[in-house]
Amino acid sequence: MLPRRPFAQTPAPPTGPERHGLSTFGDLKYPADFPHFDYVDPQAPKGGDFSQIGPTAAYNQSFQTFNSLNGYILKGDGAQGVDLIFDALMTRAFDEPDAVYGLVAKSVAVSEDGTLYRFRLRPEARFHDGSKLTSADVAFSLLMLKLKGHPIIAQNLRDMTSVTAEGEDAVVLRFAAKRARDVPLFAASLPIFSKAYYTAKPFDESSLDPPLGSGPYKIGRFEVGRYIAYERVPDYWGADLPVNRGTNNFDVVRFEYFRDREVGFEGFKARTYLFREEFTSRTWATQYDFPALKDGRVKQEITPDDNPSGAQGWFLNIRRPQFSDPRVREALSCAFDFEWTNKNLMFDAYKRTTSFFENSDLKAEGPPGPEELALIERIKGRLTPETLAELTGEPWSPPASDGSGQDRTLLRKAAALLREAGWTIKDGSLVNAKGQRFTIEFLDDEGSLERHTAPFIKNLKVLGIDASFRLVDPPQYQRRLNDFDFDATVRRFSVSTVPGESLRAFFGSRAARTPGSNNLSGIASPAVDTLIEEVIAAGSRDELRTACRVLDRVLRAGRYWVPQWYSGAHRIAYWDVFERPKAPAPRYDRAIPLTWWARGT
Repeated sequence: MLPRRPFAQTPAPPTGPERHGLSTFGDLKYPADFPHFDYVDPQAPKGGDFSQIGPTAAYNQSFQTFNSLNGYILKGDGAQGVDLIFDALMTRAFDEPDAVYGLVAKSVAVSEDGTLYRFRLRPEARFHDGSKLTSADVAFSLLMLKLKGHPIIAQNLRDMTSVTAEGEDAVVLRFAAKRARDVPLFAASLPIFSKAYYTAKPFDESSLDPPLGSGPYKIGRFEVGRYIAYERVPDYWGADLPVNRGTNNFDVVRFEYFRDREVGFEGFKARTYLFREEFTSRTWATQYDFPALKDGRVKQEITPDDNPSGAQGWFLNIRRPQFSDPRVREALSCAFDFEWTNKNLMFDAYKRTTSFFENSDLKAEGPPGPEELALIERIKGRLTPETLAELTGEPWSPPASDGSGQDRTLLRKAAALLREAGWTIKDGSLVNAKGQRFTIEFLDDEGSLERHTAPFIKNLKVLGIDASFRLVDPPQYQRRLNDFDFDATVRRFSVSTVPGESLRAFFGSRAARTPGSNNLSGIASPAVDTLIEEVIAAGSRDELRTACRVLDRVLRAGRYWVPQWYSGAHRIAYWDVFERPKAPAPRYDRAIPLTWWARGT
């Protein structure tokens, strides 16, 4: 029997006006009667195929393989693209920072205190089997995701305190008074499952049975670990809604899987798939010279990426005793020569990442201004004296090297920091007071970054550190990350343009203890927790920026990672068989394949 008590309340009705959309601070670009988003072509034809290697992986998804069609739980490796088969209450506008507009919900009313949201559903909403999508399905879905969904989802729904179905066509969500501002938007964007479908099936089991959806696509053919295809639903109930006009134009959207990036690139050259975002600078600089590119059958483009680039680097698991001292963590940063790596391995294609909010106005730069200083003063009781002293100047950034690959000045600094932290050289090895050797294993599930890690490991060995690189298969890699069973691993975490609840999952003390969370480093800092709440409580975008910048300063002072690099652009290549809208692409998403279509259809 499912626990129902927290969700049995009957909330008072929201008294606010009916709205057609939501945003964190209430600013919407599109009016209630908008016909379609500006970045689409509403007359785009339907037909043809689109295929790619998926560019992003969320929750339990892997870039290298899949063995489950349940992408919203901790178990298994979920298939990419499964979100295409589900609808949500509301959906994003990609030319606004965080706005969502009605999809299954035709409107929403919000109580004056912002704790109750009543969504009125469209009566025409249907699942693929023709059954009506009702408020009971919405309530069931949000309940299951909070109770049994992936820990990242459950964390983000922590402050959703109840969900109540009112008849068939309305659902009321109650939120805690001090919840993050983005939690209602997150809840409204989650997939809606069929309650009837899961009556006889456990929700939290990994499965290859195609679930019942209501979205623009349904699951077609697939081969575990190799590819999965999604087929457009010709009678999709929501095809003519303003949020959907000009989108979902391909008859088939297919995701390909390759265990090796080089093999994947060869597959693209052979037209095994049609669209590729290139993440390897060496490949982009040296291998895009094949015949199909030279004669124009394949096109290349570099497009701007205006989203925060976030944090990419080697995240150090400070649950391990050898990484508990921030001086040790800073020493490791001194051993990584980004300048040499960028020039010799990446064709100077990248910029150095220094901030957890890189490529955005949330990044801390220079000495703190008056607003930041005022916030620092308020929280100084939660800061160590060392961190407080550091916050009055420039935020910490990883040191720039001389580009030699083995900067002796930086290595001497690293050795001094290690000595201060109690580590000494004995018989050529770095040991602590108990005689235990300093070891670090870099864990990964694919080898593309091994050549970047090798020079780093070489410098660490100069310091006496027993460093190694270990490649494991994707399921084992995910299990070890879920259990925090690693020393260091590479991840890129990107926050939204208006961060909120996700910060708790990335950096909060509770997430540090939650298996499967994004807090890989294990950050558990009262000051960080306080600043996350400051971000969440921000009453304006200016207040949000101030709180994020101070949070950035404190996180950077913690030396929780060895920062890597970012681009600030998308490098894309595609076989010349597509058309796209004439309108400019949206600022906050590629919108590919969402807004493209097949030529000749």
